[in-house]
Amino acid sequence: MAQWTSAVGAAQLARLLTSQQDGPAGPGSRRPPAYRALADGIRLLVLEGRVPVAARLPAERELALALSVSRTTVAAAYEALRAEGFLESRRGAGSWTAVPAGNPLPARGLEPLPPDALGSVIDLGCASLPAPEPWLTRAVQGALEELPPYAHTHGDYPAGLPALRAMIAERYTARGIPTMPEQIMVTTGAMGAIDAICHLFAGRGERIAVESPSYANILQLMRETGARLVPVAMAEGLAGWDLDRWRQVLREAAPRIAYVVADFHNPTGALADEDQRRRLVEAARSAGTVLVADETMTELWLDDDVEMPRPVCGFDPAGSTVVTVGSASKAFWAGMRIGWVRAAPDVIRSLVAARAYADLGTPVLEQLAVNWLFSTGGWEQAVGLRRAQARENRDALVGALRRELPDWEFSVPRGGLTLWVRAGGLSGSRLAEAGERVGVRVPSGPRFGVDGAFEGYVRLPFTVGGAVADEAAARLSAAARIVETGGTVGAAEGPRTFVA
Repeated sequence: MAQWTSAVGAAQLARLLTSQQDGPAGPGSRRPPAYRALADGIRLLVLEGRVPVAARLPAERELALALSVSRTTVAAAYEALRAEGFLESRRGAGSWTAVPAGNPLPARGLEPLPPDALGSVIDLGCASLPAPEPWLTRAVQGALEELPPYAHTHGDYPAGLPALRAMIAERYTARGIPTMPEQIMVTTGAMGAIDAICHLFAGRGERIAVESPSYANILQLMRETGARLVPVAMAEGLAGWDLDRWRQVLREAAPRIAYVVADFHNPTGALADEDQRRRLVEAARSAGTVLVADETMTELWLDDDVEMPRPVCGFDPAGSTVVTVGSASKAFWAGMRIGWVRAAPDVIRSLVAARAYADLGTPVLEQLAVNWLFSTGGWEQAVGLRRAQARENRDALVGALRRELPDWEFSVPRGGLTLWVRAGGLSGSRLAEAGERVGVRVPSGPRFGVDGAFEGYVRLPFTVGGAVADEAAARLSAAARIVETGGTVGAAEGPRTFVA
């Protein structure tokens, strides 16, 4: 019986391999033999999760034709991968990807680094900060005081606690968007909200238009639902959306859903202006596309003179086009898994009905904690602390990168939690692999794209500052030298324990 569960075509694999090629070789660099470069490329794709484990690879002759190399080169690369445990083969069944015994399965999203690794590895993979104390403790204490009446119930509130729904509705109304509690559903984080929306609106095989680049975990979530992702390139720099491209995609592809992050986009940090928001809502309405606006970063402006545009839903007064997602995870703390959906009442009723087959509801204690923050003014003070910390970290990271890696290019965003960096012509995938060897964890650009895009980029979050930011940049510089020279980790470049 064959051991593979999916297949990768020769053209697709060739496209993925071509996207990760490095720039021109520098002085003194050593190019590996062709078979070795091919084996390394396939291994990287497996480790990054862009080629799944147990995926059947093309036959040697097919891949050789697609790559314009000799069959001998492909055969030698496959043999090297088998020797290293990244490929298994059986006569008559072909060859399929694997991971060596003892190696963890590759992650296809951006999972947090295990706490026991934090002493020796600087984690630039997860764009989340520690909780803004003392506000977490105060919120939990306040929630415990409010808990007894709820403890006498069954505890299942599929739409969310009435008090929290009303509070979230009031906050939208205060932003100039009249909202009723019936237009709010509380979810288990923004991921839970978007998962529910995708299952409601976009069945298997439906098209979903996404910004390119976009948030890696959301892209993977959509892939797992069986959606067909349609990428729409962002405008250059931090200029937000390219509306001509959006109108073309919405008109020609007719996607069921379009997913956008208008406020300090993840990963680029772009802030869409009011005119872009208005025009995109109009285009989505004309195409019959549901526009999902992710507001998880909306309160994370970092410069005092930033003027925030109206929310995307402010340009959809009838509520027929825009579904808004919010969350406490980025602005407050990732461990506070509270999100919400704002939509027309009939959409909320459908989402709530579907929870009977999903998670039934969101934990009561965490809802009470967020409601305490909203109702006491603690939220504003906690988010103020978060902004100050992120601003300080951003400035420290930018300064360290400009000292250590002056050839790397980026625009400094005025909000959000991430820096989108063009890595001086180097492969982001190879930088990520080299970074693991020198003690800095960084996600490569292709995680944020569709089908191998953005190989020349990495995403760096504002999660470290001060001396840790300096050390992170130094380790990234060491990783870049490894990629540039094809070298190995030397004694001076190996990971060392660093206490933040």
